Amino acid sequence: MNNIQKIMVCVTRQKTCERLIQSGKKMLSNPNDELLVVHVTREGTNFLGNPHEGEALEYLFQISKKAGADMSVLRSDNVTDSLVEYAKKNDVSTIIVGESPHSHKENNIIKQLEMRLPSVNIVVIEA
Repeated sequence: MNNIQKIMVCVTRQKTCERLIQSGKKMLSNPNDELLVVHVTREGTNFLGNPHEGEALEYLFQISKKAGADMSVLRSDNVTDSLVEYAKKNDVSTIIVGESPHSHKENNIIKQLEMRLPSVNIVVIEA
């Protein structure tokens, strides 16, 4: 039986997402566990030309590195599809997301992830 956890942390372009990365790090229980940090940006978005967005992502890259995580930036116009594909491709066991102001809506990203990845533990971290 494989007891290695692969924890995927979904971040936005806000420095406050550091708390999500730290939560993921705390969930690691053995040296072989992996922490993966993922940000999805829309196709055609030039975040390097936006000083605030670029600065926030650079900050999250540094936090990820300190936590022993790899951080990936994916380009896609469908965030949910990209996260599902990434989770499947990397055999993720747990996904950490931040609470969204849209969490009460019927078709939000958290509910979509739960429906499309029924064997993955989805952890929502309150704001």
